[in-house]
Amino acid sequence: MARRSCEVVMQAFRAEGGDYQQVSVDPGEISGKEMQGVLLNKKELLRADRYVFACGPWLPQLFPFLTGKIRPTRQEVFYFATPPGDRRFREGAMPGWADFNGGDIFYGFPDLETRGVKFAHDQHGVEVDPDKQSRRATDAALAEIVTFRDRRFPALRNAPLIGAEICQYENSSNGDFLIDLHPQWGNVLLLGGGSGHGFKHGPEVGRYAAARLLGSIAPEPRFSLASKSESHHREVH
Repeated sequence: MARRSCEVVMQAFRAEGGDYQQVSVDPGEISGKEMQGVLLNKKELLRADRYVFACGPWLPQLFPFLTGKIRPTRQEVFYFATPPGDRRFREGAMPGWADFNGGDIFYGFPDLETRGVKFAHDQHGVEVDPDKQSRRATDAALAEIVTFRDRRFPALRNAPLIGAEICQYENSSNGDFLIDLHPQWGNVLLLGGGSGHGFKHGPEVGRYAAARLLGSIAPEPRFSLASKSESHHREVH
């Protein structure tokens, strides 16, 4: 329910007097070691004391030196109908789960809001351009999920597919977040590398990011730009 949660946060932010706009944003004027503004829709300059770029899979497009350190990948998610009258797969009866057997990871959720039982493979998909990738699920990914589902959840054998989504991870090289100051501009914080886990950590990431930007907390080495490389080896799941 990430989309709905973000809308609720935005509404609360506005109620407190904040301004929210949906516009294109690019780094703007630079003076010495600080950014002096960002460009809105490539023409209007917005000035502030400090800036946060939390751009998900688009972060390397705005900051090319992150290319390779942050990689957007394509992830396919599927939803299946439950057997008629069978409540074992509803919330309150079935937990969220992850299967780590053999070092591979499949995961899922119960039937929330009658969307169906969710299944996904946490193996990193192919690298993609977030602006151009296909949003259609593939037959190969569906067949893989069905094979796993029938083996581990035999009561869902032959369950009809009722939905599919294409998600995108923005993977850091080791699976840890990137929450660090820009290497040249001291008033710019870069926030990314959610690696499939960014949303659920949002409140604490927000607190830590604000403290880093204001200089009120010591940097955590795991979240530093220096800890990210172009050689990917996920250590955090």
